[in-house]
Amino acid sequence: MKKSDNQNSRRSFLRKAVLGTAAVTSVPMVVSGSYKQRILLESRSYEAANFAANDNINLALIGTGIQGIWDTTSALRVPGVKLVATCDLYSGRLDRAKELWGNDIFTTRDYREILERKDVDAVIIATPDHWHKQISIEALNAGKAVYCEKPMVQNFDEGHELIEAYQKSGKVMQVGSQGMSSLGNEKAKKLYEDGAIGEIVILDMYNDRYSSEGAWNYPIPPDANPDTVDFDTFLGNAPKVPYELKRFFRWRNYKDYGTGVAGDLFVHAFSTLNFVISSNGPNRALATGGLRYWDDGRDVPDVSITLYDYPETPTHAAFNASFRVNFIAGSGEAGGFRLVGTEGAMHVGSQSVRLIRTKLGMKPNEYALIAHTEENQKKIVAAYDKKFADERSKDLNIGETNWEAPSDYKGGHYDHFNNFFKGIRGEKKIIEDPIFGLRAAGAALLANESYYKGQPVKWDPDTMKLI
Repeated sequence: MKKSDNQNSRRSFLRKAVLGTAAVTSVPMVVSGSYKQRILLESRSYEAANFAANDNINLALIGTGIQGIWDTTSALRVPGVKLVATCDLYSGRLDRAKELWGNDIFTTRDYREILERKDVDAVIIATPDHWHKQISIEALNAGKAVYCEKPMVQNFDEGHELIEAYQKSGKVMQVGSQGMSSLGNEKAKKLYEDGAIGEIVILDMYNDRYSSEGAWNYPIPPDANPDTVDFDTFLGNAPKVPYELKRFFRWRNYKDYGTGVAGDLFVHAFSTLNFVISSNGPNRALATGGLRYWDDGRDVPDVSITLYDYPETPTHAAFNASFRVNFIAGSGEAGGFRLVGTEGAMHVGSQSVRLIRTKLGMKPNEYALIAHTEENQKKIVAAYDKKFADERSKDLNIGETNWEAPSDYKGGHYDHFNNFFKGIRGEKKIIEDPIFGLRAAGAALLANESYYKGQPVKWDPDTMKLI
């Protein structure tokens, strides 16, 4: 962001903060020139709509596993959406689909049967990562709108092929980083653009887990066998290996089918970060980590730390980002996403934003003064007091504000699907199209590229290609 633009935004924010502090709460807890306040985010309005049966968007789910079911559950809360078909390579999940959504839905093990159906308008693709590109392209070519789970692709080159198919098809496509459309992201973006944290300096993201399920060791059903699980089709273009249920039900643990912690978790943070600061992404990454505990046959690390460099652009200063995931966090489960700037910090979640503005210490304290004579100490203190005489007025703009979603908020997952379906109806622009999706996935996948190569890697965020 240009300094002149940033200064204008900063002045705008400070004016609003000073006026808003008293107006928001009757007792803003002003202590020693600082404030602490809680503000409800403005409730999002959802138009009440009744759709005739022939106006429904007919939806199909391809990949009826954990995320596919959560996705579909959220999607069906949006008015005017009907589920007509599901697909999965394990027959137990098709039985589960009928338990959840009725015996009249069509079920199949072959996704191509879904794409051939004339009554399907849109598909959710919630398969293992290595199937995302192929099914997305075939769905677009079949004239379907596509909601593809993150990461959009398993490797860099696949992204450009998918973008080309998307642009040729003229159909709507949304990439599924569920927090993208949330009230939290929307507020964080506005605060950043208003100069609330000054110039961004660091992004700090972490995700600590302390459970077998958190480490992707999902339960294997007792009726799973070669008759109920189509393992050969699951492999697709991945290397051929003997039948193994762990690979099918815990595919995230293997780089042949998934993208590790980077593609599963980093990509959410990159989606939010790039959205909030209007960025195309980083240009360099350096990763380290290892398999520290879950030595269960997986070939991806369970601890990963990656440092990213973001170049200066018209919307942000050059800064650094730290991404950390730990699947054996003895400290307990926790997570965070924090933007730190020259004048403050924002903790961003899908339903809340916490803004902290603190005072920059410009005067020396006892630690530095101890090396000077008492006479010189008095002179140094007097000189600093004179130089920073207006400090009290700046103190009035420090404190903490917590914006929280109202109790009736339907959530970021709902909002992301609402955006998708409004896009299909031509009522709204898609918030995470495949170009945005590749920039988020590409940035995340740099962590894997660096980790397996054992060296830093460079990326062009504009052309979305490795350098």
